[in-house]
Amino acid sequence: MNRRQFATSLGASLILAPFINFLNGTSRADSKKGAKRLIVFFCPNGTVHKFWRPSGTETSFIFPAASVLEPLTPHQKDVIVLEGIDFIGVNNHEAGMHNMLTAGGDVNSIGKGASVDQFVASALGQTTRFPSLEFGVETSAWGGNVQTRMSYSAPGSFVTPEDNPVAAFNRLFAAGDADAARLLRRRKSTLDLIRAEIADLETRLGSQERQKLDQHLDALRRTEQGLGVTAGCTPPAAPMALDNYDHHNFPTIGKSHMDLLVTALSCDMTRVASIQYSHTVGPHVFSWVGQSQGHHDLSHIDDSNTAGVANFIKCENWYAQQFAYLLSRLKATPELAGGTLFDNTLVVWAKELGDSRLHTCQSVPWVLAGGGGYFRTGRYLKYQGAPHQQLLTSVCQAVGMTNDRFGDATRGTGPLPGLV
Repeated sequence: MNRRQFATSLGASLILAPFINFLNGTSRADSKKGAKRLIVFFCPNGTVHKFWRPSGTETSFIFPAASVLEPLTPHQKDVIVLEGIDFIGVNNHEAGMHNMLTAGGDVNSIGKGASVDQFVASALGQTTRFPSLEFGVETSAWGGNVQTRMSYSAPGSFVTPEDNPVAAFNRLFAAGDADAARLLRRRKSTLDLIRAEIADLETRLGSQERQKLDQHLDALRRTEQGLGVTAGCTPPAAPMALDNYDHHNFPTIGKSHMDLLVTALSCDMTRVASIQYSHTVGPHVFSWVGQSQGHHDLSHIDDSNTAGVANFIKCENWYAQQFAYLLSRLKATPELAGGTLFDNTLVVWAKELGDSRLHTCQSVPWVLAGGGGYFRTGRYLKYQGAPHQQLLTSVCQAVGMTNDRFGDATRGTGPLPGLV
């Protein structure tokens, strides 16, 4: 039997891909779990490594008091802290921002120049209302350019984050029950459309394979029965209308967007989302933690000014608090099939620079959280200049994709060693 022909007919590949992979012996799910969703969390302007690093060994480490990552202590067993990841051949703010999620890919690369979130969305977002959702906090005061954008659908094609929580809320929930009902009917009819093909396949299978198919179809039907949750999904309270570019509103807008992001995932409106805090060279002022100097200026204070560096670390610690809040929200949100959203989600904390004072993209800090059991978490891993192309390949594989490279393959191929 030509299983590939069957898998590509009438969209059946989307419905039966896990089962077809089982028959062909290529399913990773049989041996390794994985995430069903991807979130990218971004904050700008690099770090000061000695105040960012955990203390200790790979599996026995702590986040020192008042360090950047101290707020992640409650989530320590669920994260991987990565040191020594380089953007090979890349330096400075703009190039770092552009390469961070694209890994330098062009139209001839596997991602065809798209950022990793959009590449993943092309696979995970085929059956959701939104292939991906992008939330932003003060990302567009300078317009759309290489400094202010991290997501790309193709080389030079920006994916613009939504800075306004009210607009984001209306986009998610103002479509009305009629639109939601149409979406629900369309999704529930998918199995009916390929019923004849399924019946034909059943006649060609042995008893063990037919039993596996029946189990898979039963699981799909249970999923269909739960799709009504999307149509009747209860939205959160509508956010307040605020000036999106008044830095005093920065914390409130960020929290509103994270709450909307989690709700969108729980309603299965999307399976890929990002939240982008400002942008490289971001000038926002952290007045809520007692600062009067812009974040970008603080990021370039050298070690001779200990008070200035301490102020920058306070801002970075605040960002870690926001990342921790996002993880807590995911852990507190039930999954329809049991467990929580966090159990089936990979969250990637990305930055565009390493040491902010040097304008370099060497040892750029990354934190991975969750991953649906694909990664061995609760670890602090130190690399020696590993290309971030490998890390983004691992991100793809953690959500079920099979590409063995991502971005500029001349800089690195294969997944990042030691994560699984």
